[in-house]
Amino acid sequence: MHRKAVSYVTRTTSAAAGAVATAATSVAAAAVAASIVFSPVADASSRMAGVSEDLLRAVQLNQITEEQAIKFEARLAGRISGEA
Repeated sequence: MHRKAVSYVTRTTSAAAGAVATAATSVAAAAVAASIVFSPVADASSRMAGVSEDLLRAVQLNQITEEQAIKFEARLAGRISGEA
C-alpha cells in the first residue's frame, strides 16, 4: 500500500474509534441521567436521616459546630416536612 493510503486508513480508523468512544460516553451519561430522573423520591423520614448523618459527619470533621448542626437540622426539618 502507498504511504498516503496507509495514512488515510490510520486517520479514519482513529476517527471512527474516537466517535465510538464519544457515543459510548454519551449513552452512559444518558443512562445515569435517566436513572436519577426516574428514581423514586425519598420520603421525609429517610431524607432527614440522611441529613442527620451528613451533619454528624461534618461535626466529627470539625467543619461545623454541634450548635450549627442542630439549628440547620431544625431548619431543614421544617422545610422538608412542609413539602410532604
